[in-house]
Amino acid sequence: MKFCSYNIQYGTGKDGRVDLDRIASEIGDQDIICLQEVERFLPETGMVDQVAEIARHFAQHHWVFGAGVDVDADFRDENGHVQHRRRQFGNMLLTRTPILSSRSHLLPKHGLTGAMSLQRSALEGVVEAPSGPLRIYTTHLAHASPAERADQIDTLLSLIRDIPGSGGVWSGTQASAHWTEASAPPPMPHRAVVMGDFNMTPEDAEYELLVGAMDIAHGRLNRLNGLVDAWVVSESGPSDQPTCVELARGNRRERSVRLDYMFVTPDLSASVTSMAIDDAALGSDHQPIFAVLDI
Repeated sequence: MKFCSYNIQYGTGKDGRVDLDRIASEIGDQDIICLQEVERFLPETGMVDQVAEIARHFAQHHWVFGAGVDVDADFRDENGHVQHRRRQFGNMLLTRTPILSSRSHLLPKHGLTGAMSLQRSALEGVVEAPSGPLRIYTTHLAHASPAERADQIDTLLSLIRDIPGSGGVWSGTQASAHWTEASAPPPMPHRAVVMGDFNMTPEDAEYELLVGAMDIAHGRLNRLNGLVDAWVVSESGPSDQPTCVELARGNRRERSVRLDYMFVTPDLSASVTSMAIDDAALGSDHQPIFAVLDI
């Protein structure tokens, strides 16, 4: 299966132009697409429902959207009737095979007084793969605070570890016909893929929270309840190959950094066959990342 993850920066490219057509072209033909920074009804991007626009570009895909930020954007028409609209910012998942169930999990948020702190989330979808059901997460962690990212990673790891034991979005053999007549309880598999913008580099302490510490004699000490960096196991390039150019801000100089990742549960490590970064893409301040998994 072919995967793509792309922080689309609400379609705003390196030239400052908002162009979702360009985003769709850069993504191309993929089986599973994980997007971050998708907006709905923000004035800065033309009050467009970007979820609907992206779905239109991928008419052969199933999709779900999960908002982290969700605030009022209602208005009254000429008759004084409220027209419902929500200003939203979050993650989107598109898959060629059905999304059997989905949930949007809110991640911890720190109340910062200086830097902007947005409500972050992880969108979960259980999808059909040739070898059976698979959990997919698309997520976007905090950009300003390492401590906030560490709390978010702790929650994310807990979700990946504990959710199979929760039985999924509904479970139980004695459920009423209201639930069981149409279908059986959807599966909640152990194996999982996590893609997104983690706002950390491989040198940051948060990275080791996900993949384990590095030992001078034994290499990466992966934990059974941790994750594996798919870029590293695919041997696709240097571990610090950049996916984003961070512009100069305050005392920070401009730098090219790796912020976007695919992580997999250890049982999927051998399934990662290749990964790539599209260095030529212009549709966002991030570059899309691509992977192929033999599943």
